[in-house]
Amino acid sequence: MTTTTLDRPEAAPGSTEREHRLRWFVMAVIALAQLMVVLDATIVNIALPAAQKSLEFSDGDRQWVVTAYALAFGSLLLLGGRLSDLFGRRNTFVIGLVGFATMSAVGGAAVNFPMLVAARAGQGVFAALLAPAALSLLATTFTKPDERAKAFGIFGAVAGAGGAVGLLLGGMLTEWTSWRWSMYVNLIFAAVALVGALTMMAPHKAEHRPKLDLPGTISVSAALFSIVYGFSHAESHGWSNPATLAWLVAGAVLLAVFVVIETRVAHPLLPLRIVLDRTRGGAYLAMFIAGTGMFAVFLFLTFYMQTVLQYSPIVTGVAYLPMVVGMVTAATTSTAVLLPRIGPRPLMSTGLAIVAIGMVVLTQLTVDSTYALHILPGLVLVGFGMGMVFAPGMQGAITGVDPEDAGVASATVNTMQQVGGSIGTALLSTIAATAASNYLSGTVPTPQLQALAAVHSYTTTFWWAAAIFAAGAVISVFLLPGGKLPAPAEGQEGQLAMAH
Repeated sequence: MTTTTLDRPEAAPGSTEREHRLRWFVMAVIALAQLMVVLDATIVNIALPAAQKSLEFSDGDRQWVVTAYALAFGSLLLLGGRLSDLFGRRNTFVIGLVGFATMSAVGGAAVNFPMLVAARAGQGVFAALLAPAALSLLATTFTKPDERAKAFGIFGAVAGAGGAVGLLLGGMLTEWTSWRWSMYVNLIFAAVALVGALTMMAPHKAEHRPKLDLPGTISVSAALFSIVYGFSHAESHGWSNPATLAWLVAGAVLLAVFVVIETRVAHPLLPLRIVLDRTRGGAYLAMFIAGTGMFAVFLFLTFYMQTVLQYSPIVTGVAYLPMVVGMVTAATTSTAVLLPRIGPRPLMSTGLAIVAIGMVVLTQLTVDSTYALHILPGLVLVGFGMGMVFAPGMQGAITGVDPEDAGVASATVNTMQQVGGSIGTALLSTIAATAASNYLSGTVPTPQLQALAAVHSYTTTFWWAAAIFAAGAVISVFLLPGGKLPAPAEGQEGQLAMAH
């Protein structure tokens, strides 16, 4: 294995001591950047109708505003993670921030549909640099077990709650200002994070850079693009569509090619030792399952509250706040207290089981349900359970990796969550459409019947999501090893020369 001195300071040792003293401010900067990336996946959803009216594009084109971001982000994450390993985490983080802000400005100023879609794709490209760099910076900034648990609890809460925050922020900005501010707001986030990164993070460099695995990079990027696009295509054109099948088959073949390449090249993009470790492999799978099922909450519960209960975008966003509170509480307290003592298996499997119970509660919704009695209990359970999954999942995903692999290990957990979200959106959207169609089959559609069919379709997806989370809980019990997380790698402990 090539030994690197990535993330070793260029400056005097005093700069790392200063960075250590400011580590919780660094944590805030990293969390802010992560929030920007995560909420951008949902903030635009609320603004889409207004953007569509302003730029005059069709319903068929509308999905591309969301899909362009997901395609670029999901397909380039592993490359972004490896680039942060090669060129330094802070450098990659800063480039990601500046690029993301620039693309957000372009999107906010869009004068037509192609310009908006190009800007969203650009956001995805720079998010693929930013997200893995943020997580690997966190891993190399906090090495003491108790502090690391707290830091990953905060980071996991932000990663999990960002989607709900995006819905609330998107509703507020769209209703009070303009849809364009759902893009422009990123300039504020990025500016604050950039100042913090430049003033509080020590500069890092790589003295010995391994070569970039170009065959692996091309094959896995093409594979992830094909898979994400295939599932997006299935959502709008169906699973039996020839193009859907072709993209999914191509993705599977390219993924197999990637695995073969990684076993043969000298400097693999994703060393298989990273994913074959039981702790990391189990964490990746849990994050994939969480991403798959989580969209049932954000997507279909949002539809339910806005179309059936007639909530405004802002009220819908506020309705998610108890879930955010539950997620933050679980991620920052139970994770910090329990994870160092009992390890990830009981925490993550219990969390997935609690989310499954919360989804079952939501299956009881009807056209006459009330928020306090029928929605709130399910949301609190889902939020609390997700907090128990995201934080230890993020920490477990990078535990024990060598310093030169921290970026790509961080990218892998983001990739699993992103691809899981794409699959979940397509799969559950298809299930919802089929359920509604079957409900109305042989009837004369009336407004009341259509409302009943819509609720039936939503509760059907909640049942499926409950099954996904329950299966995830069982798999986690058998796949994740028992016991505590291993201590940070020896290289990581000395990486920032912290005076513990």
